[in-house]
Amino acid sequence: MYNNSFFKKILIVVTVIFLYSCDKDYNEIGGDLIGGNNFDLNKVSFNVSGYNQKTGPIQSNNLEVNPLGIYNNPNFGETTANFNTQVILPTFVSAVGERPFIESVVLTIPYYVDDLKTKTNTDGSHVYVLDSIYGPESAKMKLSVYESGYFMRDADPSTQFQSQQKYFTDQNADFDNLKLPTRLNDSPSASQNDEFYFDAAEHVVVTTDSITAAKTTKYEVPGMKLNLNKEYFKTRILDAVNAGKLASNDVFRNYFRGLYFKMEKSGSSPGNLAMLNFKAGKITITYKEDVAAAVAGGTPTREKRTIVLELGGNSVSLLKNDFSASGMVYNALPFTGNTAQGDDKLFLKGGEGSVAVLDLFDKADVKGYDVNGNLTVGPNGVSDELDDLRNPADKKKLLVNEANLVFHIDASAMANSYEPQRVYLFDYTNNRPVVDFVIDPTVNSAFPKKSKVLFDGLLKQDATTKKGATYKIRITNQIRNLINNKDSTNVKLGLVVTEDIAINASSKVRTPNAFITAAPRASVMNPLGTILYGGNSTVPFEKRLKLEIYFTKPN
Repeated sequence: MYNNSFFKKILIVVTVIFLYSCDKDYNEIGGDLIGGNNFDLNKVSFNVSGYNQKTGPIQSNNLEVNPLGIYNNPNFGETTANFNTQVILPTFVSAVGERPFIESVVLTIPYYVDDLKTKTNTDGSHVYVLDSIYGPESAKMKLSVYESGYFMRDADPSTQFQSQQKYFTDQNADFDNLKLPTRLNDSPSASQNDEFYFDAAEHVVVTTDSITAAKTTKYEVPGMKLNLNKEYFKTRILDAVNAGKLASNDVFRNYFRGLYFKMEKSGSSPGNLAMLNFKAGKITITYKEDVAAAVAGGTPTREKRTIVLELGGNSVSLLKNDFSASGMVYNALPFTGNTAQGDDKLFLKGGEGSVAVLDLFDKADVKGYDVNGNLTVGPNGVSDELDDLRNPADKKKLLVNEANLVFHIDASAMANSYEPQRVYLFDYTNNRPVVDFVIDPTVNSAFPKKSKVLFDGLLKQDATTKKGATYKIRITNQIRNLINNKDSTNVKLGLVVTEDIAINASSKVRTPNAFITAAPRASVMNPLGTILYGGNSTVPFEKRLKLEIYFTKPN
C-alpha cells in the first residue's frame, strides 16, 4: 500500500532486531578505536549551498499511485489532479447470448485506510479512517467519468518505437478535448457525481440465497463505487462482443480507449485530494442473456453473466496548477534559483514541482596539493574545504565515522500545511541514487516505505508542537569516497519529497535544459511540498543547512 499510515506504524519485530544489529555494528566502528586512546573523536560542520530548481511539466505516465481531486496548499497553490487510464480485459469474451440485458455497471476503486485507526464493531462492521487524503474532510467535488478518445501508445514512434511513449503532467487539454461526450457516472445520486466526496464508510453487500432465502452480509473497505450508464455499456461493450472487439486486448484497447476522470469545484467547497491505486480498480458489468436449450427446439434459459474490465495498461496523471489564490511566492520563484550564492529557502514540491540542488563544500578554490599531500600554488579544480580534508596538515588520515545532512523546516511557513513524511537525496548530476542509498541493507517487506532507514530522510517532529522540525540524511559513504578517493567527483546532489523510498527511477522533464533533465519518479507521485532553510549566511545559524562529519584521527 502507498499510504501515510506507513509512517505511523512501528517496524515489525524482525526488522527492528535487524536494524538494531546494523546500527550497533555501525556505531562501534569508532568505539573500539577510541577505546585504545589512540584516536581522537572530532566533529566538523560545513555550510551547504542549495538552490531551487523547478521541473516544469514532467513525465507522469504509469505511476504506481496517482492523485485525484483538488488540493489547495497555502505555500504551493491549488492543484487539480485529473487522470486517464486504459482499460484491459483479464478474460477475453468471444460471444454473448441472445437478448442481453444489463442489470448494472459498477466502477470500484479502493481507498487507502489507516489500519491503526480502524475500529471493528461487534456485528463485524468497521469504522474506517481514510489515509492519504489531503484537504478538508468529506469535501465535495464534481467528478465526471468519460470514455477516453485518446489512444495511449506503448512505444514512441520518434525513437523508431525503441522507447516507451512518454506522457506529461501538462497534457490535460489533449485528453479533455478528446473525451467522448457522454458522462458515464450519471446516477441520480449526487454523491456519485456533482457532489462526490471520498467517503470513509464501508460498503455493505447483502446477498440472498436463491434456495434458502438466507441473507449474508459482507463488508467491503471504503472505495469509490459509481453506477455507470447501463445503456452506454450495452452499446459499447455487449453489442461489440460478437463483432470481435473483446477478443484480444490489442483490439479492445484501440476500440475502447479507456476512462478519463475529471475533477471540478462543487459550489463553494474547496475540495480535497486522495492518492489512489487505480490499477486496483475495475468495472463490473452484470447482465442476463438467453442460453441455448439443452434439447433442440426447447425454450432457452435466462442466466446471469458478468464481464470485468480492469483499469490497467497505460495511464497518466494530469495536473493543473493555479497560483491565483495561494502559492504566489512559490510561483514567483525563478525557474532556476541562485546557482552562484544559493537560495535562503529551499522549496520542495511534488508533482509538477521543484527540486533543491545542493553543492557540498564551499566553491572557493585558490590552492591545491600534489600527490604527496604538499601544498602547491594555484587552484586545482577542487574545493579548498574538500582539499583540506583530503590532505590534513598533520598528514594523519581522517577516519569518517558518520556524515549527515541536516535540513531544518521553516515551521512558521509550514504551520498550516500537510508535511511530506519523507525526503529523498540523490545524485543530481547523474540522476541516480547515491552510494549510501544503494548499500543500505534495511528492508521492510511489510511496509516498503519504511525501508532504507539508515539512509533516513524521515520527518522528525518537534516534541512540543508535534509539527515537523528536521529531516536528516546519512551520506557517510558518499563523504568517505570523496575524501579517500581523490579522483572522486564532488557531484551535485538533489533533494525531493518522495511518495515511496523503494522507487528511485527517474522521470524526464518535458523541456530539458542545461540545469535539469529529469527528477525522481516518486516525487512526481507525491502531491505535497515543504519549505526548508538553505545554507546561506543570511539564514540563522541554528537553522542553516549543514553537512556534519564525525571522524577519528590517530594521536
